[in-house]
Amino acid sequence: MKKKIKIKINGKLNIIDDKTKVSVLLKDLKIPIRKVAIELNRQIVDKKKLNKIFLKTNDRIEIVHFIGGG
Repeated sequence: MKKKIKIKINGKLNIIDDKTKVSVLLKDLKIPIRKVAIELNRQIVDKKKLNKIFLKTNDRIEIVHFIGGG
């Protein structure tokens, strides 16, 4: 049985599997990586590193979607 951890995504509490990568979380949430900016604990995350960062208890993720317009 996998251990669960609590994180916040855009201010909402979520319970996920321990040792989940940021890239896996985004895939599970069906979030297109090309159209968002990811902030982890108030630091912008380089998209090239999403597959190397494991989430920990009490991490805070902010996902910002880009919207075009004029």
